[in-house]
Amino acid sequence: MLVRLLYVSQSVGPMTTTVTTSILEKSSIYNKRENITGILCQGSGLWMQVLEGERHQVNALYARIMASRHHHHVELLSMEEITHRQFGHWSMALVHLSKDDPMVRMAHPEFDPYTATSKEAMSLLDELITSSSPIVATESKN
Repeated sequence: MLVRLLYVSQSVGPMTTTVTTSILEKSSIYNKRENITGILCQGSGLWMQVLEGERHQVNALYARIMASRHHHHVELLSMEEITHRQFGHWSMALVHLSKDDPMVRMAHPEFDPYTATSKEAMSLLDELITSSSPIVATESKN
């Protein structure tokens, strides 16, 4: 059974290029092996991520994320059964969100992922992906 999981968390420490690159490299290897796809958005001290795959694999990865030293205040926004992957062409893609990003400031100045509904969060992710290209994307063989 395929599922899509959406969560938000706060970064522990600064979101440096070194930390982000390390996370992307490790997640790409793990996700390809576990047949997980998705997108990671980061900025302003927050992570917002969508994971897609078989329920058991996605649950196992989410447990690892909750225990990670890179995240705190991890909060599940939604988990739903799906018939197809929305992010199936990426084992993981990164979209960097800056508080100065005009898309974030002008279109959603009030957006707070901790109080937003899962529909609002997914809608924002869809808009961000449509309006810009992911900074780093690793192709999936799916």
